[in-house]
Amino acid sequence: MNITIKVLFPIVNLIMLISTPVSANQVNDDHSIELTSSIEISEEETDHSEDNTNYIVLTKEQIEVANIQTTQVDEQPFNLGNVATATVIPDRDNTVVITPQIDIQILQRKVGLGQRVTKGDVLLTLGGSSVAQAQADYVTAQSEWDRVRSMGPNTVSASRRIQAQVAVELTRAILESIGMTPKQIKTLADKPEAIGSYDLIAPIDARVQQDIAQIGQVVTAATPLMLLIDESRLQVVAELTPTQTEQISIGSKIILEFDDTKRIEGSIVGRSHSIDTITRTEQVWAEFSNVEPAIHIGQFAEMYLPNAEKTNGIILPDAALTRGQDGDWQVFLASSEGFQPQEVDIIDSQNGMNLIYGLKQGTEVVVEGAFFLASEQAKSGFDIHAH
Repeated sequence: MNITIKVLFPIVNLIMLISTPVSANQVNDDHSIELTSSIEISEEETDHSEDNTNYIVLTKEQIEVANIQTTQVDEQPFNLGNVATATVIPDRDNTVVITPQIDIQILQRKVGLGQRVTKGDVLLTLGGSSVAQAQADYVTAQSEWDRVRSMGPNTVSASRRIQAQVAVELTRAILESIGMTPKQIKTLADKPEAIGSYDLIAPIDARVQQDIAQIGQVVTAATPLMLLIDESRLQVVAELTPTQTEQISIGSKIILEFDDTKRIEGSIVGRSHSIDTITRTEQVWAEFSNVEPAIHIGQFAEMYLPNAEKTNGIILPDAALTRGQDGDWQVFLASSEGFQPQEVDIIDSQNGMNLIYGLKQGTEVVVEGAFFLASEQAKSGFDIHAH
């Protein structure tokens, strides 16, 4: 038999229970979303076994309003007691300091501090007398090199040919040192009237983290103008005791927990191999992917280190766990049919993280919004153990 129990939850600014059931797709005149969860309990009439399937079914809009998030779980060899505080730092391989090598003047600003830029975006328009002189030297050298190359070997000596070639390469290198691209340099040789300024182009996809440029300002050579950091891949640095470092090596997996709400897997990429004489700790670096990007430089994280005993288990945050009607711990499994409660055993709990047994590897589990699903389960009155 098929039984469908529907419970209505209208959402205005908060989720509130009312008594009149309506359709899951109904929308109020003020455009607030009305949540209806359908808990479907299915039993085959010809089969009196104890295999019942209970699902909480929500629409896409309801899932977004309830902020339900899931993750695929895997067994991991982590020790919840082996943890250290880490600080997010830039990945130096994904960091660029914009530092022109001659005196320049800021003519125009195109981006601001904290702004995300894409490779090829214009950051600044730069100019000044030193820039004009460097560009003029290149145009002259390129013209002379073109003239020398067009002459036959018997017309120009080998030393003169080398001198002309060296001059054009030297002046080109100076333009590259102030951030001009090969395309800009070629255009300059073809159109000498462009001498006097150029657009500084972003060399990578990044965020502007430092910016000292002011319009009209003359900046001396080798002064950093901007710091660009690609936040899609960041690092953390932590101070570990000798006992903790015994359990790790380059490539070891770690878990980073941010603000008790977000967990990201990373890996060890470096260690100092020297003990601080005061703190008696060693610096260790780990990297992690930050695609969204949701994590920012300077944030703190709890770094969970590998378990020396190699005891595997599934690790879930407190937000993934709720109590069932019988008081046992449970999580909610996510599938195409909906959300289904599943009892689990908690082996260890520390710092908002829990080592769980009772789940299969690869299972999709709710890690945010489980409390909402548990309240739906309680109001609908079905039990995990119902037969």
